[in-house]
Parts: sequence; C-alpha cells; structure tokens
Amino acid sequence: MDPLLGPVKTTRGYDTTGRQARALAQRDRIIAIAERRFLVDGYATTTIQSIADEAGVSVDTIYKAFTGKPGLIRSIRDRALLGEGPDPAERRSDRLHEEHLDGPAIVRAWGELTTEIAPRVAPILLLVRDASVHDTELVSLLTELDSQRLERMTANATQLARAGHLRKELRIDVAAHILWIYSSPELYELTVVRQHWTLDRYADFITDALTNALF
Repeated sequence: MDPLLGPVKTTRGYDTTGRQARALAQRDRIIAIAERRFLVDGYATTTIQSIADEAGVSVDTIYKAFTGKPGLIRSIRDRALLGEGPDPAERRSDRLHEEHLDGPAIVRAWGELTTEIAPRVAPILLLVRDASVHDTELVSLLTELDSQRLERMTANATQLARAGHLRKELRIDVAAHILWIYSSPELYELTVVRQHWTLDRYADFITDALTNALF
C-alpha cells in the first residue's frame, strides 16, 4: 500500500514505474512544503492542514505517510543529510575510510562535507531545539535525533580507531563525543548564524579543531 497514492496493482501489463515516481514526487513536495512552513511560520503555528492544503492532498494522506509533524521533521532531516547530487553524503563519508587516507585527510574531507550538509540540516534541528521548550513531544524527538547523530559519530570514531588513526590514549567514546560536538547544529549557529562566518571558515575551524583533538 502506497500511503500517498493508495494500492499499487500488480496485474500483468500494469506499469507501476510512473505511479511510484509520482508517489515519490508527491512525498518530496510535501516534505519541501513542510520544511518551508516550519522555518518561516514556526513549528507550533504550522498545521498539518495548512501543509495538506498547499500540497493538494488530504490531512489523512499526510498522517498515513508521516504520522504527524514529528515524522515530517524526521523526513526533512533525512533528506537534508543526503546532501547534493545522487550520491548520499553519508555514503561518500564512508568511502573515505575505504580510500586508505590518513586521519587528517579524512577530517579535511569531512570539513568539506560539512559545508554541504550543515546549511541544510542545522536550521531544522535548531527549530526542534527551540520548539521543544514549549512542546514536550519535541523533547523526545530532540533526544532521538541527538542520539542518532551520536551513533553515527561513534561509527566514525570506531573506523578511525580500527585504522590506527586516533591517539593511542583516546577512547572511542571520547572521540565520538568530540565528533558529535563539532557536528552539532549549535556550533553552526554560534559561528555561521551569529558570527556570520563563511562556510569555508567554518569548515577550516572544524578541520583544525578535530585534527588537534583526535590525532
């Protein structure tokens, strides 16, 4: 069952390709509309009804596909983490370990990826943080998103350790938290949003800080 377009028939001769493509396009449109409304109007003010009206779908369709506003936030975050182009940023990051680069070279590449990802993902994460002050449901969502980012950073730290890149006295969990802090939306907010750093300066700062802390 496709939550956006209903059941997909599988009888002989029925081409599902076009139907699936329309479903994906409709989903992307809903996510884009939700993101814009959340960032412009605020989380609390934005309603599922307003998103549905602009997208030209029913409220029930959005609830079936995303379960509600927290589900939309997750989908916005997931799309932002893909980065630009057909090759997801996470996959490009993982490949760095396969290219037998040294630790500083991996971190430099991560810094470059940050300039691509942070402007996409940080605004929605900061929105959740700010809205969680008045919405207890978002406290759990914020904890979930933070935990998922720490899990990803732990995987990165583990890869660095296995390749022998980390300082010998540096535990993996400590390295993971260092990566977690320097990938935080709060750091992006402090430097790029509030101090008006360029993305290149932001990336250089992260690269230098991680290199000094990890290796």
